[in-house]
Amino acid sequence: MATFDFDLVVIGGGSGGVRAARIAAGHGARVALAEEHLLGGTCVIRGCVPKKLLVYGSHFAEDLRDARRFGWRVPTPEFDWITLRDNVLSEVMRLEGLYRQTLGNAGVTIYGQRATLSGEHEVTLEDGTVLTAAKILIATGACPALPPIPGTDLGITSNEVFHIDHLPERIIITGGGYIANEFAGIFNKLGSKVTLLNRTSTMLRGYDEQIRDRLIQISTLKGIDIRFEAQIERIEKADDASLNVTIANGEEIPTDCVLFATGRLPNSAGMGLEDLGVEFDPVGAIVVDERFRTAVPSIFAVGDVINRVQLTPVAIREGHAFADTEFGGKPRSVDYDCIPSAVFSHPPLAAVGLTEAQAREQFGGAKIYTSDFRPMRNVLADRNERALYKMVCHPETHRVLGLHMIGPDAPEILQAAAVAVKAGLTKDAFDDTVALHPSMAEELVLMR
Repeated sequence: MATFDFDLVVIGGGSGGVRAARIAAGHGARVALAEEHLLGGTCVIRGCVPKKLLVYGSHFAEDLRDARRFGWRVPTPEFDWITLRDNVLSEVMRLEGLYRQTLGNAGVTIYGQRATLSGEHEVTLEDGTVLTAAKILIATGACPALPPIPGTDLGITSNEVFHIDHLPERIIITGGGYIANEFAGIFNKLGSKVTLLNRTSTMLRGYDEQIRDRLIQISTLKGIDIRFEAQIERIEKADDASLNVTIANGEEIPTDCVLFATGRLPNSAGMGLEDLGVEFDPVGAIVVDERFRTAVPSIFAVGDVINRVQLTPVAIREGHAFADTEFGGKPRSVDYDCIPSAVFSHPPLAAVGLTEAQAREQFGGAKIYTSDFRPMRNVLADRNERALYKMVCHPETHRVLGLHMIGPDAPEILQAAAVAVKAGLTKDAFDDTVALHPSMAEELVLMR
């Protein structure tokens, strides 16, 4: 019988890898984890957490203005990017320390180095140390995709945006997904002139069309210059150290910063997986079965590197299910149906379940209920910014197939409502529920 240094070696210290390592160790496995950067992965270090903190910081621009309408004598505010940046990074490092402490308390051996596979049961660290393991888990996440154009090295991605030395007066953000829209809202509220370039005619694919259109309308009114079918052809540095961006129609746009938010690709290259027979899909995602097994029996993968649903809570569930299945004697799979998601734009939007278009395609029709209203706070603040809630129901059974929202606190409200969609409740269940007044959430049970 083969003897190994560890029962499990995890490569990647993000959400999925950390959860898998901790749960496996809790089941009694001897576990090691290798991470070449900081523990916490994209979400904690250069994604969800620092981004959401920037969102909070940028909201004060509107909050301070609105406060005057509520009777507060607010002096003209001044914003300091360095203070916000450094406080955010300080919180990131605090969380990294908690991740490290949690793994240490669980008995996981941590190696702060890059790791590659040198055999079906063998991992080689950057310093040449070789670790053997009965099972190896790949949880290396994803990385920003860059377009193949001249001058990409002059721009930044969501990896670097949290470390910039000053707030740009002008910024071009290229992309049409949640990252692009979130940072467009952040920089707009912090005072930058934002131009959002989307190479297609559709933004935020996968979200309901009415909700997307409302965000575009509001973002435009807030001063964000949104351009569709506008693809960057090249970026050049000007004599004054600013940048000059040329788009496909020949127009040149001067700017101080270019932020690429053009998608994320599985971080699977250069690890030795190809040589061992691990299979990949066309975008480089590792192919796994329902138990997260690759084509090599001893090698598994979870999280963004398998590109099923690139969301932190999904990676956590995958890592947990893997550990329970392989080391806890409790085989589990992950249910990918009805996963709620949010875009922390200004205002935020949130969704769960089918869009109207998806429901009509799947069931041949849909019953649609909406509530289009101005939140009470916006009324007194004299801001004509309207929220929109939308419910998509089965055309015959009236089961709620999807909920879609844009407006203040939409993600906080939708998390609870997602339980109802997942449980298969009908529109009648919402109608029979007494409204909680006065609140924005009450609109969920008042839609017509």
